[in-house]
Amino acid sequence: MSRTALRITAAAAVIALGTALLAGCSSDGRETIRFTFSKREALEFMNGVVADYNASQDDVRVEMDTSGVDVVSASFVRGNPPDLMLANYNYEVARFVQRCALTDLSGTDAAATVRDDLQPLMDQYGRCEGRVSALPYSVMAASVIYNKDLFAQNDLDVPETWDELIEVCETLQAAGVTPFYATFKDDWTIGQGWYDYSAGGSLDVIDFFSGLATEGTEVGPGSDVSFEKDFAEPMDRMLALTSTYVNDDAASRGYGDGNLAFSNGEAAMYLQGPWAFGEIAKTAPDLELGTFPLPMTDDPDDLAVRVNMDLAAMIPEGSRHQDAARKFLEHLYQPEIIEAYNASQLGFAPTTDAAPPDDPRIEGMQEYYDAGQVYQGPSVLVPKTIPVFNYTQAMVLGAAPSSVLRTMDQDWARLAFRQPAPSDETKESSK
Repeated sequence: MSRTALRITAAAAVIALGTALLAGCSSDGRETIRFTFSKREALEFMNGVVADYNASQDDVRVEMDTSGVDVVSASFVRGNPPDLMLANYNYEVARFVQRCALTDLSGTDAAATVRDDLQPLMDQYGRCEGRVSALPYSVMAASVIYNKDLFAQNDLDVPETWDELIEVCETLQAAGVTPFYATFKDDWTIGQGWYDYSAGGSLDVIDFFSGLATEGTEVGPGSDVSFEKDFAEPMDRMLALTSTYVNDDAASRGYGDGNLAFSNGEAAMYLQGPWAFGEIAKTAPDLELGTFPLPMTDDPDDLAVRVNMDLAAMIPEGSRHQDAARKFLEHLYQPEIIEAYNASQLGFAPTTDAAPPDDPRIEGMQEYYDAGQVYQGPSVLVPKTIPVFNYTQAMVLGAAPSSVLRTMDQDWARLAFRQPAPSDETKESSK
């Protein structure tokens, strides 16, 4: 073949490929969708799901995209969002919900399988009226991790009330065992653990933040709902624990130190999520661990576990391949896939007929999850412009709780003043 003919052939191939890509087709003629997945520690599992799906049919080809939320946000601005998102559900992602930039998934088979009692937790981040914009895919539950051997050696039962918790701590101290291992050097460990568990175990988090939103710019000394008023007792009890029943060097210890120390049996309890289990197991793979909700009142009915919507599924309005994206969405919610995924991550499936996790380390939270006795951590329900982790660290290191909580009220009021009313924003974005 002559060089001219070769150039013509090559040019034709490039044009054909470009046309296929513009049309959202793969080289084999299948419709291609871009699937954004943000959980990097679960990439191996999800890559396998995508490969199996691509091999199982001839209509749709799924391409994985592991870009972070900043890249995804930019793609919305450019008018080229992913076709399907499976992302950590937080204020950054929920902006797309609030702006009605996501399609309604209420009519999908997947939506019909999701527990109704999880929707209020999704709505805490905002909603687009008349739509189910996001479906929970993985719920991560967190509570007190405890060393079963140390509890057994000291003849201790899992506490269900505040008084029982204090009795457990006193018994452990008398036996020369540190009750809690604390890592105050890393402020996030205080926020997601001590602060969240104390507040969530004391009050109705949904009602509190609903009231806070209603107060808006009026949050302060005279408002019906405020951090200073409603969080005062939970923070006092938190400090009663952190000032008396933790390791002496807590202020200089971080997350990595905590995992190692706890794996070595240096304390009986540890306020971390299931993500710590893998780190602890690196040193002590056979350590017998369990979980229980931190009791903050003397009523066992108040017991609840902290949860977050670790992953949620969303299909942007700007997707050019919504039907194909829905096909893969339905595939992801097949019981054998969603339950296997959650088992691999020590998470809880959000579906109504999901089998309970069989890992003994998290089975102590199952009854509370089944009964809907859950709350989202207050630390994640405020925008990042309010440095809640810094504030919680200041309290455990000696700052007066009343002063810190008053500052949080002021921060909230200032933020509410700068924000448009949610209804106005939603109306504007829907035009």
